[in-house]
Amino acid sequence: MAPRKNFRNQAKKEVKPAAVVNKNGVKVEASVAASGGGFSGTKIFTWFMVLALLGVWSSVAVVWFDLVDYDNVIERAKEFRFNFSEVLQGKLSAYDADGDGDFDVEDAKVLLGLKERPVSVLLREAKEEYAVKEPAAVPLPPISDDFIPDDSRDEATHPYGDENNAIDTKGELVEKAQPQQTVEESKQYNNQPGSYNNQPGSPETKETVQLRYNAEAESVPEPEADVEPEVESVPEPEADVEPEVESVPELEAEFVPELKENAEDQPKDKLKEKAKKKKPKLLNKFEKTIKTEIDAAEKLRKKGKVEEAVRAFETLVLQYPQSPRCRYGKALAEDGLAEKMLSNDMLQKAIGTYKEASELPNATPDLIKATLKKRAERQQFLGRMRGALATLEKLVQIFPEDMALKNDLGVAHLLIGDNNSAKRVYEEVLATAPSDGFAKVHYGFILKSENKIAESIPFLRDGLESGDPGTDDGRFYFHLGDALQRMGDDSAYKWYERGHQRGHFASVWQRSLYNVDGLKAQPWWTPKDTGYMDLVKTLERNWRIIRDEAQSVMDRTTGLFVPEEENLREKGEWGQFTLWQQGKKAGESCRSVPKTCGLLERYPEATGCKRGQIKFSVMQPGTHVWPHTGPTNCRLRMHLGLVIPKTGCKIRCTNDTRAWEEGKVLIFDDSFEHEVWQDADSYRLIFIVDVWHPELTQYQRQTLSPI
Repeated sequence: MAPRKNFRNQAKKEVKPAAVVNKNGVKVEASVAASGGGFSGTKIFTWFMVLALLGVWSSVAVVWFDLVDYDNVIERAKEFRFNFSEVLQGKLSAYDADGDGDFDVEDAKVLLGLKERPVSVLLREAKEEYAVKEPAAVPLPPISDDFIPDDSRDEATHPYGDENNAIDTKGELVEKAQPQQTVEESKQYNNQPGSYNNQPGSPETKETVQLRYNAEAESVPEPEADVEPEVESVPEPEADVEPEVESVPELEAEFVPELKENAEDQPKDKLKEKAKKKKPKLLNKFEKTIKTEIDAAEKLRKKGKVEEAVRAFETLVLQYPQSPRCRYGKALAEDGLAEKMLSNDMLQKAIGTYKEASELPNATPDLIKATLKKRAERQQFLGRMRGALATLEKLVQIFPEDMALKNDLGVAHLLIGDNNSAKRVYEEVLATAPSDGFAKVHYGFILKSENKIAESIPFLRDGLESGDPGTDDGRFYFHLGDALQRMGDDSAYKWYERGHQRGHFASVWQRSLYNVDGLKAQPWWTPKDTGYMDLVKTLERNWRIIRDEAQSVMDRTTGLFVPEEENLREKGEWGQFTLWQQGKKAGESCRSVPKTCGLLERYPEATGCKRGQIKFSVMQPGTHVWPHTGPTNCRLRMHLGLVIPKTGCKIRCTNDTRAWEEGKVLIFDDSFEHEVWQDADSYRLIFIVDVWHPELTQYQRQTLSPI
């Protein structure tokens, strides 16, 4: 076959082109016939397209079928000395996945999913997209995320949401399926409203704090590294770093409760004061020069591309190891990845990275504050309460004038059951800021738990009336109303009504705080209503056997009956002997009353009720139980009369008062207000059996947390 050059010359000799005038009036030679050897512009483009497609499919073949020597194809194509990306005007450059300017084997591997795109390319594309869509400084994004993009402008301000100071101000806790609590939590947990631990609205009941990613966290000991050394002073920022604002908002965009009351509940001057809060300054002098790179990596995180964001921030940390903002971005991305993966290990890594960011030189005061607050929150999420306490203590040492941080520290003490330390913290806050509503409601809460009823009322009332963030909490309405009731003040129901209007209570009467939405709500139930007819019949048929076993363990010298410890009695004596608690059998107790426990074993609606108890209850003459409500609407309470005096014993639920009968079962929903009187001349003995609310599904019964 003749060389390609000779073939072209021969074709030119044999075919004489006809003169053609183009659209510009210039004579040119026409294309040769299809049988000729010449190349027109169209034909050249066609050949290039063939070669381009050959390249694409060759890449596929070399990876999947190993049939085509792709490198040889590339070398043959180079003989023509064409730049494919220019000739095809981007048709192949779109497949340049590794950013090297051409399309080769590595690009094919990326297209086929056999290789990840380099971080440099992802970062570059994020920058380009960011530059196109957001050429100016980044405003606060309208997302429910934990991060506000940095703004290097010295005078940039941004009014944004209030701090919640570690208290969830959402209304009534409507529970969905949740993992069970840890053993440690169960020990800390006090079912009565007098305990702060795990009360609705506290950090431990927030979805971002209370839940654990997986069961492994329950057995992981709290590391000693979480205990922070004392810090004497704040790292000195560089001269060009913005000075700390006295009232710097927290990093998180917090929830601001929607007010339903008049302006008196939320003074206008307070709203104006909130609007004046400045946006945190998170960039130091050097970081302002790399703001575009930080924003590009942050763009990936905000879009939910957390894996890519982690890699991008890791690259930035390698490039700028002394940048607190880059390391903080890495921690946020790891935090997001932990949530996506449901990984405690990844979350622990993020907690460590938060610490690293806060300890780097030249970190701005705002970044130190935001980073350590986030770290404390995530430590609480993992149940590392003492580690979170140490982090908050460090924050208070660094920012002693920040009352919001002191308020958070008080909550941290309450969460580990250290009410005395919390009380001291709130006394310090109120000495400096006597109108601080958050400190007032918590201080009143502590006084109420100490049974200082009259003293607690003004603090609870003034704190609620302040409308300050973190005060609109069902517990505080609950305790203020309860304190007023105990003082004989009918204004209690005004506060219950306000709590109901705020969404904390299902009604003025039904004031439980751990609720599942949509369950049938009525104070009194019949056996037929419950659907537990077989259980009721078993109890009533065997009531004498149950009574005899109860009386056999009533000897005070055995110590089997213990006094009621829920601070519900105004006066008198009230003892209980528990057989099941939170769905767990008390083996030692059941050995004392084997027949009674044997009767109940086949009723999982009772023995498996993790939000209730099965117990004997004895009440001596002269006893009065304050009006109160149970903690949850997920159970119904059965009372089987065993020893009932003829007169003087009665129970009120809402506005309906009834009496027990020996051998008969009364059923009521104790999430409604109820009250008990024992004015007889001898003891009253009943058997209490809590059962799941009949409308709960099997899945809910298995997954609801114990109470």
